[in-house]
Amino acid sequence: MCGIVAIVSHQAVNQDLYDALTVLQHRGQDAAGIVTCENGRLHLRKDNGLARDVFTNDQMLRLRGNMGIAHVRYPTAGCTSSAEAQPFYVNSPFGLTLAHNGNLTNTEELKKALFDEDQRHINTDSDSEVLLNVFAHELQTLHKSDLTVADIFEAVKGTHRRCRGAYAVVIMIAGVGILGFRDPNGIRPAIFGERRTEEGSEFMIASESVALDVLGFEIIRDIEAGEAIFIEQSGKLHTHQCAEKVDHCPCIFEYVYFARPDSIIDNISVYKARLRMGEKLAAKVQREWADHDIDVVIPIPDTSRTAALQMANKLGVKFSEGFIKNRYIGRTFIMPGQKMREKSVRQKLNAIDLEFNGKNVLLVDDSIVRGTTSAQIIQMARDAGAKKVYFASAAPPVRYPNVYGIDMPAAHELIAHDRSEDEIRDEIGADKLIYQNLDDLIAAVQKGNPEILHFDTSCFSHEYITGDVDDAYLERISALRNDGAQTKSNSANFIIEMQNCD
Repeated sequence: MCGIVAIVSHQAVNQDLYDALTVLQHRGQDAAGIVTCENGRLHLRKDNGLARDVFTNDQMLRLRGNMGIAHVRYPTAGCTSSAEAQPFYVNSPFGLTLAHNGNLTNTEELKKALFDEDQRHINTDSDSEVLLNVFAHELQTLHKSDLTVADIFEAVKGTHRRCRGAYAVVIMIAGVGILGFRDPNGIRPAIFGERRTEEGSEFMIASESVALDVLGFEIIRDIEAGEAIFIEQSGKLHTHQCAEKVDHCPCIFEYVYFARPDSIIDNISVYKARLRMGEKLAAKVQREWADHDIDVVIPIPDTSRTAALQMANKLGVKFSEGFIKNRYIGRTFIMPGQKMREKSVRQKLNAIDLEFNGKNVLLVDDSIVRGTTSAQIIQMARDAGAKKVYFASAAPPVRYPNVYGIDMPAAHELIAHDRSEDEIRDEIGADKLIYQNLDDLIAAVQKGNPEILHFDTSCFSHEYITGDVDDAYLERISALRNDGAQTKSNSANFIIEMQNCD
């Protein structure tokens, strides 16, 4: 999962872009980058690490210009080389830079076509560089030096025809403007807004609405599935539906785990969706375990807190904060390598013994992926004196990989893959395990926007909306995503200035 930002302003955008990245840091902690445009010249800074570590004061001063895009990343195929930090750049045509959230499912096919037919060289293993070169080729085939907005939208149409998978994209055309678009299924989120100033309107595109809120932009709406918007450097906005066929199917895991609770995605409040997840879980307990002996509901910080609080309210059970989180440890789900994830759990969470001692506790988490973290947390609760430890997941069993931009591990590393719920319960050491039903999860999210008829639930249901994911494909990504393949490359700090080559 990644975070993207783009701003067209009447003033310097470097600080706003940086602030937006800090707000979206939860979407990726592996790398960060900003590129700005000043009089046709591009200024780029990117490297591995958190935004606060990648950008020094001197480097920020070099990011001059009133237009720019930015990106925070975690890797979706195991590689963490700084060469794959975004934004990416190609000089032809016009000078293009791209930031991408998602994952293409036909990358290898596109790479071959780019080399054999388009005569374009791909320098990394990133599908984002592939996507940029596909768009660049589509734009270049128009053979025009006087670029028009219609040309840009035509290039997006060509990109849709060639690319499959999930992509929310911002592209800056040096000296011209900024383009944003979503794949025809709208799997990954993108929203845009406006900020009115004395000099005129300024526009911003971001992965989540919270970034617009923090910077004082008024939300206009989400970019629709298959739609493209283009903002001229002068601040003029254009929109166009570029997909031949649209089937809006947003990723439901955004609402379960990734997005901030104060965001609104596709007109659905993440916070409200998580409240309803808690209500659905409580209703399941009341249906299937009416004589429960739960003394206290305790969330596993932070994403599950909203669902856990509502669950406790509906059950009429005490809610307590039983774990204190060290906020200076990274999210274990994103960390490469199982040993690092296991080592970080006790550094990340510390139990308050008084909330556990002598009690039957229900721990609530947003989901269970590998299960090793869940097992360690359950043991922490027992060590703190809990009599019984029950475990509830706000999501159904994660049995299959996500191929649309979430770096879930290979299927054999998922604890729920080929296991029953009783077997999972025994594996993590819980006295009882309660999973959300998939229909209940869908209902909890869909209530916020009934116009969305279905969601990408592939990691739960094995149904891949793009129709091009088979067992052979899953085996290939398994080889890339397993813990043994995830090795960290040495990074080098660098600052690049590029002259626009028209």
